[in-house]
Order: sequence, then C-alpha cells, then structure tokens
Amino acid sequence: MRYELMLPHQLREAIDKNWPVILPLGVLEYHGEHLGLGMDTLAVVRILDRLEKEKPVVILPPFYYGAASYAVEAPERKGSVHVDSESIAPFAKSLFRGLLRVGFRNIHGFIHHQSENFTAGMPTDLAFKFAGRQAIFEILEKERGEGWWGNKSMADYYAQHAAGSDPFNWIKIHPLMTKEIIAQYPFDHAGIGETSLMMALCPEAVDMGRLNKEEWYSLSAEGASKDIGERGVSLILDHMRAVLWG
Repeated sequence: MRYELMLPHQLREAIDKNWPVILPLGVLEYHGEHLGLGMDTLAVVRILDRLEKEKPVVILPPFYYGAASYAVEAPERKGSVHVDSESIAPFAKSLFRGLLRVGFRNIHGFIHHQSENFTAGMPTDLAFKFAGRQAIFEILEKERGEGWWGNKSMADYYAQHAAGSDPFNWIKIHPLMTKEIIAQYPFDHAGIGETSLMMALCPEAVDMGRLNKEEWYSLSAEGASKDIGERGVSLILDHMRAVLWG
C-alpha cells in the first residue's frame, strides 16, 4: 500500500499490525547512454511493485536524491545529481523522527547504489543508517526519559536483542543485493546485471540502440536479457521476504 494513498484507518491498521514500512533509496546518476538516470532507485521501486502484491506493506515515496558522486562521469550534459551526505543526514533524521512519531516501529530502507560493499558503507546508506540511530535515541529519551536503558525494565535487553525485538531494530537499512546474491548475479554499473534488471523491471528505461561501446563499464550490457534480469529479481525478492517476514 502506498503511503500517500492511505486513509487514516488504513494507517492505524498498519501501525497496530506492525506492517513493514519500506523506503526506497537511491540516486539520479549517469548509467551509460542506454539506461535511465534513475536506474538505481527504479530497481527498488519496481521490485516493490511486485512485493506489495504478496503481503501487506507500506511503501513510502522513493528518495532519489542521494550522494551519486561524479566517479563515473562529470554531471554536465550527463545527468548525475549529487547531494552530499552532510545534507542528506539531517533530512533523513527528520524523516525518521516523523515516521516514528506517526507510530511506525518496523521501518526498512532498501538501496542499490554503491552497495557492493555494504558492510563498510557508502555516503548515502551511511547517512540514513546514522540518521536512523539518532532518531531512535531521540524518541526513546522523549518517551522513556534519560536513563531508560539502565532502568530495571530493560533487564532483558540482551535477550530482546538476540530475538531481534529491541528498539534499535525499529529502523534498518538494507542493500537491495546482498553478497550472497552478488555471488549468483552480476553486480555492475550499467553492465549486463543492471541492464538486465531494467529489461525485466522497467523496459521503458532501456534503449540498447544507444549502448556506448567505448564505455568499459557498460560493455557487458551487450549480453543483457530480460531472462537474466528475472533471475536477479527472484533472488532479490527472496532476500526481501526474509528481511521483512523472516
């Protein structure tokens, strides 16, 4: 269910039943001459189009304005829009603070951009991770007061943590493709992996007639196909199901 289309009674049902709340995260970035600029974000958005048909979820409007960087190409006449992480973090904190105040306690962000080494982190996902922690600490102190963690009522904190039910699980950020998926599906930039995903999920953002064979990073896209993309989609959906529903 799309958050912006929800009626208040539907919102309250989502809160009471602790439905997963999903924030698609990404960037606007040059992905060769043959792919749409929103590829990284569109991959998340279009996969969620499929996922929401399976079980109740709340899908937030996507965030496209991440830290794209200009590592691939300069932005002039190529289209990358870079917003530095120092600007993203305050926005993300305010967003998470707002979602927590609404009543959500099962919030998940999914990101594809620069997530091949997700454990170490990159500017966009790190900004949202840090903001999530800040927002959680803030609302815990507001609701429970200072010293909330040292209170006797938290004596089972480590048991809660082991069970995955502690407050710091209220907001989590995930890669769209885990290292396990990357071991089975090509992770690249505008190459066979991403181009195939777009063929499967968003064919209107692909024009193979414009593939630039002078760009080394997109050259493998010549072998892209919808069938390869569907294999990636299947792996990603399994990952999302495990994250959201166990």
